[in-house]
Order: sequence, then structure tokens, then C-alpha cells
Amino acid sequence: MSNASKTALVTGATRGIGFETVRQLAQTGVHTLLAGRDRTKAVEAALKLQAEGLPVEAIVLDVTDTASIAAAADEVAKKYGHLDILVNNAGILRDEQGKKISEQTLQAWRETFDTNLFGLIAVTQSFLPLLHKSPAGRIVNVSSLLGSMTLHSDPTSPIYDFKIPAYNVSKSAVNAWTVQLAYELRDSKIKVNTIHPGYVKTDMNAGEGEIDVPDGAKTSVALALIDDAGPNGSYRYLDNVLPW
Repeated sequence: MSNASKTALVTGATRGIGFETVRQLAQTGVHTLLAGRDRTKAVEAALKLQAEGLPVEAIVLDVTDTASIAAAADEVAKKYGHLDILVNNAGILRDEQGKKISEQTLQAWRETFDTNLFGLIAVTQSFLPLLHKSPAGRIVNVSSLLGSMTLHSDPTSPIYDFKIPAYNVSKSAVNAWTVQLAYELRDSKIKVNTIHPGYVKTDMNAGEGEIDVPDGAKTSVALALIDDAGPNGSYRYLDNVLPW
């Protein structure tokens, strides 16, 4: 299946890693739907990439709004009849700096999980029927190394002191969801994987990352374009398999 015949959708794509993921997928020839909850921002972002000659289209999708998700899925079904690639990129960080782990508000936990986990699951559930209509559906869940419980439990690991509880636990849950869904899809043509983009310089961390945004999109794009021999139910950063 050529990339030019594929259709992809990337959530949370009006800026940062999501925007760059759209760009890199489109650069391979994939018709890519740039999803954002704000129509104006989504259209503006899509126009920037269209100006580069890329096959990009804006679509409105708020991962915390059931009606918005349903409308987006209906739009894709009517226009394309299927979906080949879903990149669940949308994510937020609501933990308050300076507060202890036990002091983070329940509201912060709920808002974080509504977007990072429940929104991701809701989007996947709505688009899964369209992915089943693809000859080779691919789902990429954008997690983080901070979701690794193995590394958080190891005092010698590089993330041992990076305790951002609501965010970290939401990403651990994304990893767990990926394993469960991969089991369901094990005998299908769909593959689902979860990725760490790297410690990327984004607005979420006030630009304090170690790598630039284009590098941060590479793992999502690579897993979105795997062939039939590619992994299912894995947790990766570039070519490295990460510990759960």
C-alpha cells in the first residue's frame, strides 16, 4: 500500500510535536488530517503546511468532547470511508510545580486523565471501525518515558526524580491501554504501539527539552508507517524498546 493512498489523522496537531508529525507524514505522501479543538487554529496550521505543497487538511476534534469526536469520525467516514493511521498525540500537563505528589489537586488529576487517557480511548473507539476497513491500520499512542514504572522504581534511572504524578500516571495508563488493545487486535491487520517522543523542547516544558521538535516527531511517524512485519503492543523510542 503506497503512502499516497493512505489517510492519517493526528490529534492535538495545531502546534508542537503534533504539527510536526502531520508535516512529516504528509512529506511521505500520506494525506494527513490535522486535528485540533479550535477550528481557526486547525485551519491556520493546515494552511501553513498546504503552502509547503503538502497534502494536509484541517479537521475539528476535541478529544474531551464526545460529540466532537463523533462528528470527526462521521466526517472521515463520509469523505474517505476508512482511516489508515491514527496518531493519538493530544496531551496536557496540569501538575502544579512546587506541590508534593500527594498535594496535587484531584481536579488536576481528572483534567489530565480526561485528555491523556479517556480522550485517547474515546477517539480510538470511535475511529476503530474505520481503521478495520484499512488494509493495514496503524495506531500510535504518544506516551512518554515518564510513563515507565520500571524506570520510576529504579533510583539509578534518569527519570527517578521526575515525579510529575498526574501526568506520569496518565502515561503509564496509556501504556497499559496499548497492551490491552494490542491483545484484542493481535489477529487483525491493525497494529497499535505506544511511543516516547524524546525530551523535546515544547511549550509544555517551557522549552527545557534536549531535542528539537522535528526529532520528537520521528518515532510517531516511524511507527505509523511500519509494514506487516512491524511490532504490535510495543513501547518504543526510535529503534529502542523501552521498559514498561
